[in-house]
This record gives sequence, C-alpha cells and structure tokens, in this order.
Amino acid sequence: MKKTLSVFIMAMFIVASSFTPKTETVHEVDADIVDLAVGTEFLSTLVAAVKAGDLVDVLKGDGPFTVFAPTNEAFAALPAGTLEDLLKPENKEKLVSILTYHVVPGKIMSSDLKNGQTVKTVQGGEISVMLKDGKAMINNATVTAADIEADNGVVHVIDKVILPTM
Repeated sequence: MKKTLSVFIMAMFIVASSFTPKTETVHEVDADIVDLAVGTEFLSTLVAAVKAGDLVDVLKGDGPFTVFAPTNEAFAALPAGTLEDLLKPENKEKLVSILTYHVVPGKIMSSDLKNGQTVKTVQGGEISVMLKDGKAMINNATVTAADIEADNGVVHVIDKVILPTM
C-alpha cells in the first residue's frame, strides 16, 4: 500500500510539473540584490546598466528594496540603439532615472501586490500593478519570477523595461 501511494504521489508530481508555466529561474543565494543579479546570467544587461549608472553601492545598501528586474531579452526589445545610447556617460542621468523607476523602497512580496495598486518608485514616479489570470503586471511588464529574496530586499523578474514619463 505504501509503495502504491508513493508511486501515485510521484506520478501526480510529474503530471503537475508538466503544467507549470515557464518562468525565469533564479537560485536564491545569501547575497545582496547586486550580487544576486551578478550571479544570474539573464540579468547581465541590468548589471551592466547598474554599473554604468553608478548605482552598485546604492543597491548594495541596507535597503530594504524591491527591484523589478528586466531580463536581457527585455533590454534587447528596446528600440535599436536605445540601450547603447543610455550607457553613454553623457546620458547617465536618464539611465539612472530609468533604473530607479524599477526600484521601490521597502520589501514588497508578490502576496502584498493588489490589483489596481500604484506604488511610488525611488525615481519619484509611480508604477501600477494589475493582477490578471494568476499573473502580476507592473505597468506593461509581466512578472516572470517573483519573491527572489536577497539580504537587502526582494527581486521580481520582469519581461519588459518599464519607462517613466519624462
């Protein structure tokens, strides 16, 4: 009987896991937000932008911070030449504005998000939250991995770069 139950549970796990939607995978580590991003290949463009914006020390600070982290694919989807232009030293102020628009003071877990909620960012603008079909949207970006805890906050991976009104 025990063996039959074990086989049944394993079969149910395999069936259930085959229906799990594809999301980005980040392995939680004992690290701050920057170190976590540095160790995550699909966030390497974000890391380069944070370095270019001289925000490393800020995001290594005590926090807590909530970061909505765009993937490399999200940055690649920007209009041609946009990222390269933003990374130029003369555009540092604009880059910092965009990056800090992705950061919220405090630690906001996905369970804290409410449909229709607006949240003030470090940049000063507001982002909007929409919950639909079991997914969280931040402005026009979908959260693809949520609640990745770091020593100084939490990271939610998103599939688009969200842009503040400038």
